[in-house]
Amino acid sequence: MLDTGNFVLASHDSSNLWESFDHPTDTILPTQTMNQGSKLVASISDTNYSSGRFMFTLETDGNVVMYTTDFPLGTTNYAYWSTQTSVDSGFQLYYNRSGHIYIEVDNGSISNEIISNLVSPNFSQRVILDYDGIFRHYIYLNNFDSSAGQWSSLSNLPRNICMAIEGPTGSGACGFNSFCSLGNDQRKKCHCPPGYTFLEPDDVMKGCKQDFAPHSCHKASEETDLFEFIEMVHTDWPRINYEHFGGVSEEYCKHACLSDCFCSVVMYQNEECWKKRLPLTNGRNDPGISGKTMIKVRTANSSSISGSSDSKKEQHIILSALLGSSIFLDLLLLLVAFIFLYHFNRMKPVKVQPQRVMSTMNLQNFTYNELEKITWGFTEELGNGAFGTVYKGVLASENNKFVAVKKLDNAASEGEREFKAEATAIGQTNHKNLVQLLGFCDEGRHRLLVFEYMNNCSLANFLFGKSRPNWHDRMQIAIGTARGLFYLHEECTNQIIHCDIKPQNILLDNTFTSRISDFGLAKILKADQTRTTTAIRGTKGYVAPEWLKNMPITVKVDVYSFGILLLELICCRKNFEPNVENENEMILADWAYECYKAEILHLLVENDEEALRDMNRLKKYVMITIWCIQEDPLLRPTMKKVTQMLEGDVEVSIPLDPSKSICSTCIKHIQN
Repeated sequence: MLDTGNFVLASHDSSNLWESFDHPTDTILPTQTMNQGSKLVASISDTNYSSGRFMFTLETDGNVVMYTTDFPLGTTNYAYWSTQTSVDSGFQLYYNRSGHIYIEVDNGSISNEIISNLVSPNFSQRVILDYDGIFRHYIYLNNFDSSAGQWSSLSNLPRNICMAIEGPTGSGACGFNSFCSLGNDQRKKCHCPPGYTFLEPDDVMKGCKQDFAPHSCHKASEETDLFEFIEMVHTDWPRINYEHFGGVSEEYCKHACLSDCFCSVVMYQNEECWKKRLPLTNGRNDPGISGKTMIKVRTANSSSISGSSDSKKEQHIILSALLGSSIFLDLLLLLVAFIFLYHFNRMKPVKVQPQRVMSTMNLQNFTYNELEKITWGFTEELGNGAFGTVYKGVLASENNKFVAVKKLDNAASEGEREFKAEATAIGQTNHKNLVQLLGFCDEGRHRLLVFEYMNNCSLANFLFGKSRPNWHDRMQIAIGTARGLFYLHEECTNQIIHCDIKPQNILLDNTFTSRISDFGLAKILKADQTRTTTAIRGTKGYVAPEWLKNMPITVKVDVYSFGILLLELICCRKNFEPNVENENEMILADWAYECYKAEILHLLVENDEEALRDMNRLKKYVMITIWCIQEDPLLRPTMKKVTQMLEGDVEVSIPLDPSKSICSTCIKHIQN
């Protein structure tokens, strides 16, 4: 560890093999440089140092830019600050001991000064992209007196983060449905508007939720009188206006929002009216914002099922008439009889209808109406496939736990078959690399499955997004997926063949642990079975050759699909890319084997520095993929052996040409 703070791995001749200054996270120190394409990524919070929602980069044209990110993917979303400069020739960002940060061109000149504070040698200093998106210069008095030990902020960029971020996508400086303000310490503070509270008080960036039932569009006119406005000053959510009226009064503006079930906020200024709907984005509170913002909330004495004032009056009139007539006595007797019969029936044992599926599994049986409510009427779609659509929902009974509800929407007979296959397959499993099934609905023509919700989408989105995920994360995902398949094939009560392993069916939880999902095509083998016959299943590009030859199907079809998946994880590209310059690279499996034979594996991970520094593992994993995609299923290893090879417990032998046929005697010799 050098005095500069640079952590260096050096060889015997004192040359640097590796140094932390070349791999900054969220902080840079004096004497440190950043080259073209380098970046700093803010942490999630002041206590969680995982990659967060903001990025500082030195672009290839010399422009220094701060971006919001497509959290949690880490790709850039929208620029909220930049130097707006460019450099024609070579350059780098330099942080000198005096506290200046600037762009230094190859000829020694200074192109642009980003921070120009003058810091005394008596102070330590650092610059950090803080979790709140602000690029801060800190100083610390070098004094052994404990009372003086405190880092102080010297300058901030941008000066007002709340007003700086106004992107067309993303929530803004704070989470959705919240707004940002600057404190006296120039740090942003996130707040919820009246009638809203934070989804998670410990992570305000997750935004705010309504504490009242929203305006029902099914009975919009009836509920008009159940809402009122709470006024806010110097506050706005720009970019989400969906309707505008000019030359109108404030009362007209309010009425327009009250009569509109979509309207949640209205802003009025100088006879101009703007209606806004959820989710609210880019919220900010600043003295420079004029106009009046009004938040639509339910009145204190109303609920989502309250009637209008007119209907209440009608109820009072009817009740008065009944009380003043002899009819009331008859109704009273009927009411007493009804209460008696109700309690009598409750004493009788309740006959429970037998469940059509999963009677022996510890799963919650939902009604269709319950699932319709927890998914807000199946409005927020997470994804869809051949056998159904997945929607986001929330279980209020489970501390507002998010869930994913899969709604099968195929023809009745086919949907029933796929429903039972998926429910039975995943209902028998319990493994950290499989998505957990929480419950189901089998009600008439409605068949739905309720799963735990995965925060970080599918492997396909993670792997084929704008930026390349790091090598270590990709390999951990590969190992986790292999363990999940090993469990399905050998550790379940009955062998389960998934039949559709592909990136879209591998989900990632909040720690980016891989979870195998979508068992709609799964086949369950009986205790005495090792193979089965079935119509072709799976997805083009991941389907094993025996499917096309009408051969009996074994767990080795999953091994083949995993081999293709592993190649995609290694190379960070799809198994088929028609738009490549060299047509030999179109089919990934063929290209990978050619690179292996020619000993040019580095071409598979070109520009991936982490993978290039781990060539031994790269070669071993490519060899494993070649074994997995052998045309003859007997040559493919089991998922148990694949897992052992990936984890380094078993040596990987030299693979054969995947398309080469071989005699059964040779196969036995190789297996032995």
